[in-house]
Amino acid sequence: MPRTVDVGELVERARAGQPRAVARLISLVEDASPQLREVAAALAPFTGRAVVIGLTGSPGVGKSTTTSALVAAFRRQGRRVGVLAVDPSSPFSGGALLGDRVRMQDHATDSGVFIRSMATRGHLGGLAWATPQALRVLDAAGFDVVLVETVGVGQSEVEVVSLADSTVVLLAPGMGDGIQAAKAGILEVGDVFVVNKADRDGADATVRDLKHMISLGRRERTGPSWRPAVVRTVASAGQGVDELVAALDEHHRWLVAHGELERRRVARASSEIEAVAVARLRAELGDVHQGGALGQLAKQVTSGEIDPYRAADELVAGLRAGH
Repeated sequence: MPRTVDVGELVERARAGQPRAVARLISLVEDASPQLREVAAALAPFTGRAVVIGLTGSPGVGKSTTTSALVAAFRRQGRRVGVLAVDPSSPFSGGALLGDRVRMQDHATDSGVFIRSMATRGHLGGLAWATPQALRVLDAAGFDVVLVETVGVGQSEVEVVSLADSTVVLLAPGMGDGIQAAKAGILEVGDVFVVNKADRDGADATVRDLKHMISLGRRERTGPSWRPAVVRTVASAGQGVDELVAALDEHHRWLVAHGELERRRVARASSEIEAVAVARLRAELGDVHQGGALGQLAKQVTSGEIDPYRAADELVAGLRAGH
């Protein structure tokens, strides 16, 4: 039987800046602890203050290096920073592969930085199912900025947008990223674009192509819209990182001024509520499955006695009757 913890005390310690308490709360979230509801209720009054920045892009563009450089830049400004690095699941242990976190060791002894790797556990969107709740933990623990660095998995990578106030899309010269960005729809989701490794050949062309594609996208829009910034960086040398921070701060001011920040956060909460509700319904459907109702309806659909829509109606009616 899992050991229960004093959630109130744990939240208090996390808010006092104790990394172990923060780590324990995130573990409770990841493990879908029976105390998860209690954790969520205890965190709720302290959330809504952190600026959430998502970083996405193809493998090899330097996401981890850029994340590390951003952490250093925010810390120079005196801001506390949390990092959620969402990695592919290890096929052996189900845990996160920590190779990319090695370069984060520069911040390991800094009490103003908390870094956590989370496994995607097979979730196609590249974001662990527990990431929204882990964000709440870091927010409630008083971090000013939370960086969510996601695994580069192409089109489904746009899921980071649902979690972030601002989304940074990283590209690198010579990787065909301009075409990839257009294909994956990433151009529509990026608030700030970064051409990293800008000391390489082809950087000018990548910047030019990006600006051209952004201008094409703007012509289709009506009303006030943010014109995404394009920033050049050499993250490994710290070049252009202050400009990236300035672009992110400018975007945050724009979000506040146009009411877009609240709109994004309400949409984020809606998605979170929906995910919790669907998970609960799935659990109840599992009970129905065990009881045989779902199996019986599936047989009727297979034989042509009823259609899937009527079967679904009967299944939902059965769930409602059970309450």
